[in-house]
Formats: sequence, structure tokens, C-alpha cells
Amino acid sequence: MLTAKETRESFKSFFESKGHKIVPSAPMVIKDDPTLMFTNAGMNQFKDIILGNQPIKYARVADSQKCLRVSGKHNDLEEVGHDTYHHTMFEMLGNWSFGDYFKKEAIEWSWEYLVSVLKLDPNRLYATVFEGSPAENLERDNEAAALWAQFLPEERIINGNRKDNFWEMGDTGPCGPCSEIHIDLRPETERKEVDGLTLVNQSHPQVVEIWNLVFMQYNRKADGTLGELPAKVIDTGMGFERLCMALQGKTSNYDTDVFQPILKEIAKLGNTVYGKDAQQDIAMRVIADHVRTIAFSITDGQLPSNAKAGYVIRRILRRAVRYGYTFLGQKQAFMYKLLPVLIESMGDAYPELVAQKVLIEKVMKEEEDAFLHTLETGIRLLEKTMADVKAAGGTVISGKDAFTLYDTFGFPLDLTELILRENNMTVKLDEFDKEMQMQKERARNAAVVETGDWVTLREGNSEFVGYDHTECEVSILRYREITQKGKKLYQIVLDNTPFYAESGGQVGDTGTLTNEEETIEIVDTKKENNLAVHITKKMPQHPERVFKAAVDIKKRMATMANHSATHLLDAALRQVLGTHVEQKGSLVSSEGLRFDFSHFQKMTDEEIRKVEQLVNARIREDIQLVEYRNIPIAQAKDLGAIALFGEKYGDEVRVIKFDDSIEFCGGTHVSATGKIGFFKITTESSIAAGVRRIEAMTGERVEQLFYTIQDTLADLRTLFNNAPDLSVAIRKYIDENAGLKKQLEDFVKEKQILLKKRMVQNSTEVKGVQIIKYVGPMQADVVKNIAFQLRGEYPENLFFVVGSYDGEKPMLTVMISDNLVANGLNAGQLVREAAKLIQGGGGGQAHFATAGGKNPDGLAQAVDNILQQAEASF
Repeated sequence: MLTAKETRESFKSFFESKGHKIVPSAPMVIKDDPTLMFTNAGMNQFKDIILGNQPIKYARVADSQKCLRVSGKHNDLEEVGHDTYHHTMFEMLGNWSFGDYFKKEAIEWSWEYLVSVLKLDPNRLYATVFEGSPAENLERDNEAAALWAQFLPEERIINGNRKDNFWEMGDTGPCGPCSEIHIDLRPETERKEVDGLTLVNQSHPQVVEIWNLVFMQYNRKADGTLGELPAKVIDTGMGFERLCMALQGKTSNYDTDVFQPILKEIAKLGNTVYGKDAQQDIAMRVIADHVRTIAFSITDGQLPSNAKAGYVIRRILRRAVRYGYTFLGQKQAFMYKLLPVLIESMGDAYPELVAQKVLIEKVMKEEEDAFLHTLETGIRLLEKTMADVKAAGGTVISGKDAFTLYDTFGFPLDLTELILRENNMTVKLDEFDKEMQMQKERARNAAVVETGDWVTLREGNSEFVGYDHTECEVSILRYREITQKGKKLYQIVLDNTPFYAESGGQVGDTGTLTNEEETIEIVDTKKENNLAVHITKKMPQHPERVFKAAVDIKKRMATMANHSATHLLDAALRQVLGTHVEQKGSLVSSEGLRFDFSHFQKMTDEEIRKVEQLVNARIREDIQLVEYRNIPIAQAKDLGAIALFGEKYGDEVRVIKFDDSIEFCGGTHVSATGKIGFFKITTESSIAAGVRRIEAMTGERVEQLFYTIQDTLADLRTLFNNAPDLSVAIRKYIDENAGLKKQLEDFVKEKQILLKKRMVQNSTEVKGVQIIKYVGPMQADVVKNIAFQLRGEYPENLFFVVGSYDGEKPMLTVMISDNLVANGLNAGQLVREAAKLIQGGGGGQAHFATAGGKNPDGLAQAVDNILQQAEASF
């Protein structure tokens, strides 16, 4: 029986023997594709080649790709843990052909590998083929069916509909029929009773798809019609976890050695055993799946956050924490403790897990701790909501309240329902679903981009010449119209371009396209699938003509200075803080720079100053740029160049060197460090556990900052009568202010004592209850202090009510002794009713409550109203 590690290597070896280049997995987090946040299929890293934006280097390729499916049409999140085969993070084994072999080899090799190499039982295998679509004039894929007929009886070659057996990259682009391989893993007794043919594609947990062979041969246009692709593509994807299940004779992915070591460690931490309790088993499966997703996401540079991809990762982490909290009694952070066993299982195939172990643990633990606190807060809020509903005689909480818990506090609906069931209550699910749908529509409307078809004027590839030129003669290759947030824009591809397309943290260039007739403004330059796309607000009247492309020089120079300063900053941080410092993100524009890096504590003022001094010393040295273009990646590593985790590098790379600062980088840089001018850190902060952020500026912006500081100091000197030593004068002022403040506090305390004494003197007694009331000006904190002092002095039969105002703001305060509360009085209920007379509202506890309002003229009436309500209970 092959282990998971052996299976992965077996696949690579087989396709290497068939002439395939074995390439490493791309990062799971996608940086330069606006249509995707995560790698959700093995083909993602080859989109540039499939779309024709990148030349074919290897006609045959194979790999094992780490993938994540949690959003869009590939949303498996809610099934994860509840069944035996859905996952968020999974591995996809795949082989590709770019214009080389096609259906014959793809089908024959898949059969050879599964049956001849892995020895799977051929009698348990089924194949599906596309049944055709008359509406699109597409016939059944008889070619694939005939090829399968070499290996399978006709009845096990199943027709599949457009949904299951016609694969599309998106609404537009390459597409084609596909052929799925399914396996029946049921015991023989069950197979004799029910034919596996009836269970294919019916979500049966033991009759599952293991391999999908996609035959890309069409191109979907924006109008929905299909055209032939110039070069046909084979794209296959096999679920690694499901394959291991089949090879190891299991009926659940979670019973394989992919997950068992993790599950055993979870059970050990939860003081239980996997397989003993259904609810606990689901919880353990959820955690085992999710911990892989979280660890790989952090490794690839995506930290949990409240935006976009970071929010997805935070939701997954919180889902796992919630299952551990509810079903395994994990009230403290625990998932970070699973990292060692995960590394033992997958560290050989993905060494980045080993390299990033400390960071992953720290980020996970901090996120767990934060959500456990939120979870407790959410439970308290839910308990209050339930109490209010019960007090009104109800048993159903509103969907809006449940959605607020979910959306604001990350409190899952299923946990809300669980707690409600324990209290014989329910939630209005239709209201919750309505709120959820409204949120999705808001997000969809904010992000929607409508694109038209590309209009091709010339054939050819686009070349970036911006390292050497900031302007050049260009021709438009193709363009298309897009609508983004209701605004019409245009995307233009040039045959060669000096404009840097946003990537690697550096923003895109702006500038102009000009000729004798007109000037077109380039408002941004983006990279989409390795293609530089120039964004304009209007199209040239004659796009077929030649233009001069010119980059905005001032912005480009400022951006270059900030990018080069980022490299010097990285080197300085390693020197001051230690070699554990690794870049975790950056943003470089003409306005400044932002640099995220791994470090586990706040930098001291001395450390920040030292880093600034080191960078500025390098600037004054005027170190010349040494640039290596298109050198083999092995040579770059021999130079000592620093690569970033989570980035995908090709076989050839660009390296930027300023003395001992040597980094992989595709951005634009100054020719010598002296052109940076000056460097100044403006902020240093935490953005996640173990990750700090520095924001800084260079050159002219630092000069402006110094002018601002100089002007501020001049203003301060004027305020302090041009004192020769400003710090001494300010310190003297602070000391004097503190003394005056102390005197004022003493005066307020004396006034408070006199006021309390006067209140007691004017008190009345009704049926043995001491009634102390007051209406007049008083600060809120003074009222509260007096109320609690009197409560201590009158432990029984005290009724204290004050109608006070501070400026124009009226407030009601009620304090009641415990024995009166026991007799049925409730301060919160009393002020809620009376607050209407001051046009306000409020509440509180049974013994102490307050209410604010807008109408101070109603205070006296409100106080009388409270007394009238209360005296009936004396």
C-alpha cells in the first residue's frame, strides 16, 4: 500500500517518464489575477500560456498543486467535515499539454497510471463524456468515448451534461469538453445490490470522481458564441486526497495517512478518540482540514484580516475554532499546536512550511485568542437578546439580530441555532437569509466588472521596455471596453510599453498616449495574467495609428526612489533586528512606501533610529545599481538573492543589487542610491501576530515633512513667548496644569460633599423608604459617585432619583437598595418609561439605571413620574 508521500512522487515520476517537465506548486494565494483570490485548480498558474500571453516553454508539464476552494462556484466550505471527501485546501495532481498531445494520450496515460501502475481495480472505474449541446451546435464527444471503449465496456462510459462535462475557465475564454474518471469504493455486497452506474455524480460518498481530463479546444466569446482555439490544450486534475483514499482501501479521505496523524493529535488535545462520537468527529475533521488551509495561506503571504482574501482565511480559522470550542471543549487556543504534526506530514513536499513555522504558529495563536474573546462576547450578546425576547413572551429571535452577531462579531449562525435550541428557542431563518443576500449583492455590485470582447488590430506579443525607456513609439495590439462600478473604461494592450504594470507591490505607471491628433491619458497600468493592460477613460479616434507612449516622469522617479529605499530598508532591518526578518508584503508608490516584515515585538525608538541611519548612510554612499536580467534562478540564489515566500518565480529571474542588498525583483529602481535623497520612517505598527509594518517616505516628501516640523516648532515657540529651551517651557506648563487640575478636583470633591449633604437634608420618607431626589445642574460622574456613596450609607430602603443636566444634555439617574429590588422595583424599567418625557431612552440594572435625552425642560416631570411609578410598590 502506497503512503501519501509515495503516491505524490509516483505521479510525478510517471509523467516525467512521459516527457513532462515537473514544476513546483504555485502559491495558493494569487497576486496578479483580478478574477481570482486563490489558486482553485491546477491550471491557474498556466493561464498566461493558455491565453497566449506567455510563450510556451515546456509543451508538457506535470505537478502537484496546492489549491483552495471556499468561494464562488467552487464553494465547498459548508460540506467540509460533514462528509468524507470535500476539503477547503487540497492537492491536485495534474498533467498538461500546450499544443502537443491531446485526447488520445491523455486518456491512455490516465488508464495506464491508474490501472497498470497503481493497480486500481479496472472493474470499479467509470468514465463520463460530454453528451453534446444542440443549443450550441455541439455534438457528443464521440472521440473521447471511442478512446475509452478500448478499456471500458460501453455501459460504463456515461454521458454527462453541460454542467458536469463541459469545462469553462470563466464567462469568456478557453473551454471544452471534459471526461471524468469515477471510482466505486463500496464493498462488494453493496455493489451487487446497487449498480454503481446509478450512483455516478450523485454525491455518493464512496462513488467519487478522482480525475478530470479537460480537452480545451474552444474559445468562449463575450456574446456567448464559441470559436476554435488555435492551439489545443490538455488540462487534467486528480484529487490527491481521494486518490489516497482509493489506494489505501479507505472509504473516507480522513481515514488516510493524509489526515490521520493530524486527527490523532486533535483527539489527544481534546482528550477524546476519533470515531467515538459523530459530532466530535465532524469537529475534528473540520479542524484537520482547516489547519492545513490556514498554515499554507500564511506561508504564501496571506494573513487573516478583515478584507478580501484575508477575510476568507479569518472565516475559515474561526470556523475551526468554533467547532473546537463547542464540541471539543477547547476554550483556549489549540490549533497552533497542530503545526508540528502537519509539518511532519507535508514538510518534505512543501519545505516552506518548515521555513515559516514560527510565524505560522504566532499568527494562528493570536487569531485564535482574539476570536475566543469575541466568541464569549457574542455569547453574552446572544444571551441578552434571548432574555429580551423571553421577557416579551417570545421564543423566536429576529434574523437581523442573528445576522448582526454573524457579520459584526463573526458569530456563526449554526452556533446561534445550537444555543437557541438548548433554550427551546429558534431564529427567523428567512430574515437571516435576506440579510445575507443583501450583503452578497452589495459586495457583488461593488466588485462587478463587465468586459467586452477584445478587438484585435494587430497580432503579436507585448514587450515591457520600461527598464530602459520612459517613452517610445507604440502601436495598439488590441483593446476592449469594460464597465467598472458603473463607469466606462478601456483596456489597451501595446506592442511595446514603457509603462510598469502594477505588481510586486509597486503601483502601475500613469502617463499619456499622443500623436498629432490627440492625447489619451493612461490613468493606470495593471497586470492581468502576465499582460500589461493600460487603462484609459476614452479610446483614440484612430486606434490603428502610431502613438508616442510617455510615462509620468515625476511620479515614476518618486516611485523608483521609494522602491530602492524599500530594498535598503529590508537589509537594514536584518542588520538591526536579525536575520529572522522576512518581507511579508509591500506597497510602493510615488507618495511613499509601506513594508511588512516578520518580527515578534514592537521596535524601540533606538532601533527605528538605527535603521534610518543605516539607510541614509547607504543613500549618501551613492551605491550604483547592479542589475541582472533574465538570469537562471540557480545563479540568482548563488548570488545570495532573497526570494519572497508566496511568490512564483520562473526559470529565469531579475535580481537587483545595491552592495549587500540583493533581491529578486521586477520593479523599477534608481540608478544609484544617492537619487533617493533622504529616508524617514513615519510609523511602525503591528498588523498581525509576528508581523510589523513600517511606513516611510523619501526625497521631496521628507523635505516637506521637515518644513512642516520646522513651522510647528516655530508656532510652539511663539505660544511659549520664544522660550530659549522649548522642552523646559512645555514641561513647566504641564506641571502647572497638573497642579491646577488637582486643585479643581479637590474643589469638586468638596462641592460634592456639600451637595450630597443638602440632598439628604431635603429627603423625605414614605412608608419607611428614604426618598432622595434632586433636579438641577450636575455632571454625570458626580451624580453616579453620590448615588453609590448613598447606597453604601443606606443599605436598605433607599430610593434615589436625580434629574440632572450638564449644558443642554439632560439625564435621569435611579439608584434603589437591594431590599426594594427584591420587592419588585426595577430601576431600568422606571427610567425607560420616564425617559420619554425628556425625548430619550435608557436602561440598566435593576438597582441602578440611567437615561439620556434631548429635552431638559421635562426633567422635573420625569422625576415625578419615576416617583409615582415607584411609590405604588412601597
